[in-house]
Amino acid sequence: MNTPTIEIIRPGPLATIQDRGRLGYQHMGVPVSGAMDLCAMRIGNALVGNDQYEACIEITLGGLEAVFLKKTLFAVTGPNEKATLNDFTIPSWTAMYAAKGDRLILERSATGGRDYLFLEGGVDVPVVLGSKSTYLRGRFGGMNGRPLRKGDILHTGKPGGKIVRNHPWSLIPPYSQQLILRVVLGPQDDCITEEGLNAFTSGIYRLTDRADRMGCALKGPRITHQKGPDIISDGIALGAVQVPGSGQPMILLADRPTTGGYVKIATVISQDISLIAQAAPGAEVRFSPIPLLKAREIYLKKEYALRRFILQGEPL
Repeated sequence: MNTPTIEIIRPGPLATIQDRGRLGYQHMGVPVSGAMDLCAMRIGNALVGNDQYEACIEITLGGLEAVFLKKTLFAVTGPNEKATLNDFTIPSWTAMYAAKGDRLILERSATGGRDYLFLEGGVDVPVVLGSKSTYLRGRFGGMNGRPLRKGDILHTGKPGGKIVRNHPWSLIPPYSQQLILRVVLGPQDDCITEEGLNAFTSGIYRLTDRADRMGCALKGPRITHQKGPDIISDGIALGAVQVPGSGQPMILLADRPTTGGYVKIATVISQDISLIAQAAPGAEVRFSPIPLLKAREIYLKKEYALRRFILQGEPL
């Protein structure tokens, strides 16, 4: 039987259990969910010897405090520079042991919005539709479909995987609050006027406070439609940029709906999702269109480097 590993003393504004997400159920209206910053999740799991898609704790805007209930190998990834163990600053992106009774605190980072805590053996919660991820709107997955609370005690699974000890400097996303997001135009960019496309590709947008795990709304130069914002509803990919009637773009993220009826002007490439996932309200965003083949090349190079690091512990 798995033993209790960590107790939540204070969860901060929002802490949930997330893994890769729920794949293969969008045709039934079930969102994918999963970690917002998949790169941070995959590397963090490798550092403690877990499967790269094992469940971890996603901490939004810091504020988490927890006590270890037994000796545990753990790691923190994300932009956090304010993690402490027993009041001593500890490095992110590095695995280390905590002893029984050690107190971990993750305060809010100045350079990003989400941190990830990994425990050797992964977080032991029920698998729902192939995933341990918490889907808050649907109230299922994770810890009974809800955020973590004070007093929650988390168990871990059986450890024993290969621990990657190399520090993955070259693979850490370049977190910033001044973003240039690479996008592939389409699938409905032909529904946008030429002036609207120019505004989208040359304007400076700001992330508003309407930002959560479903998506984030931006404010900046208005994007005008040819005939209106509505289309016949179709599927929504991770990173899709919708343009509703306001002419202000919205980027859809992990908890996005499975379909939508607004024009989609572009899609943020997968390698830049980690950057927008870590952006805070007020962050500056520019969009840089690239061809589909270039996006695929960027994906394959990063994926190769990540897999080599995870499987062999040798970042390129």
